[in-house]
Amino acid sequence: MTDLADLPATEAARRLRAGSLTAAALTEALLARIAAREPVLRAFAWHDPAQVRRAAAAADAATRAGRATGPLHGLALGVKDVLDTADMPSQYGSAAWAGYRPRADAACVALARRAGAVVIGKTVTTEFATRHPGPTGNPHHPGHTPGGSSSGSAAGAAAGFFQAGLGTQTAGSIIRPAAYCGVVGFKPSFGALHRAGMKVMSESLDTIGVIARSVGDCALFMAGATGGDYGDPAVKPGRAPRLALCLGPTADQADAATRALLERAAAAAGRAGATVTPLTLPDAVVAGLRAHPAVMLGESAQALAWELDHAAAQLSPILRENLSRGLALSPAEVAAGRAAFAAARAAMADVIAPFDAILTPSAPGEAPEGLGWTGDPAFNSLWTLLHLPCVTVPAGVGPKGLPLGVQVVAGFGGDRAALAWAEWLRQTLAG
Repeated sequence: MTDLADLPATEAARRLRAGSLTAAALTEALLARIAAREPVLRAFAWHDPAQVRRAAAAADAATRAGRATGPLHGLALGVKDVLDTADMPSQYGSAAWAGYRPRADAACVALARRAGAVVIGKTVTTEFATRHPGPTGNPHHPGHTPGGSSSGSAAGAAAGFFQAGLGTQTAGSIIRPAAYCGVVGFKPSFGALHRAGMKVMSESLDTIGVIARSVGDCALFMAGATGGDYGDPAVKPGRAPRLALCLGPTADQADAATRALLERAAAAAGRAGATVTPLTLPDAVVAGLRAHPAVMLGESAQALAWELDHAAAQLSPILRENLSRGLALSPAEVAAGRAAFAAARAAMADVIAPFDAILTPSAPGEAPEGLGWTGDPAFNSLWTLLHLPCVTVPAGVGPKGLPLGVQVVAGFGGDRAALAWAEWLRQTLAG
């Protein structure tokens, strides 16, 4: 018999709607899984089982009373701890904010709750979703990083602690940890999930997204929280896709296993009827990537002005160093970086137009050993600054037996297509 904690969100939602599963029963299975594995994985920054049980009981009471329930009714959601929650601490991975309790939920959390989701806890983030890591280990090998900055959301989704976790991405903080943990990560088009109530670091880059165990689960949570149409990725398209194969300007950072994986994925897609065309990016797009550090660091230094002025001693040395670099940038340099982003987006619109999606690495390789570094966003920063929807799907293992993923990128606003083609590719590779 399948452990309820392992049910896909789409199947759990079906059973909850049919009345063959209660929110309380689903929650108890998740809490048992958390009790068994959390002491080692440390995915949560805050988790109160009694509070979660009360929320599940309220969901079941609503069902019994015949009150309308939303598309996420009874499903468990992990919330990255840079997103505010009114009933739980929001500490942003920083000692400077220890114990802080906001008055309101972040917009994405409030909307998920309105749709019926049960918030099961706050998931570990790196410090302000930047470099300095938290304590979370990789579910496949706790001695390896789960990636960051959405460390707890990726590890918790992979371990079966919740049906989905909210994450954020400034460079590679959804896609890379999802790939490292062997689950699905979806970074939607910029602005798809409202950022009110998020501890924003970069106005030009920060994007909220979802990490779950299937593409369909990501689509379900996105649709539930936004009311948008993210389709049903399980429905097979009527044709094979037109794919561009692109390692991009950071191709030299892909290890041998990742290069072999992309070759296998392209070959499998071709055998399934896809056209796969190698793609070289134009200079304007490459220039946008070169501008990423200046924009990210310059905007982050602005975002943490209060912390720098009043709590600098409570910031990590690496963060203080990076913020010093951001402060050293002139407003003109940051503005020039934003202009390079805009030029890159304009150029990319023409480049991607002939294709349904781009096939590219999710990360340079499998998760690095140790918890002191969450990995390199070499294959993520470009797509983030371009504001494009990205999906990583599990696609095998590396030489140390840890998961590898492949990333599917679609045109701006093509979130439904990105999810559909990612699921097509996943099924093709599994076939």
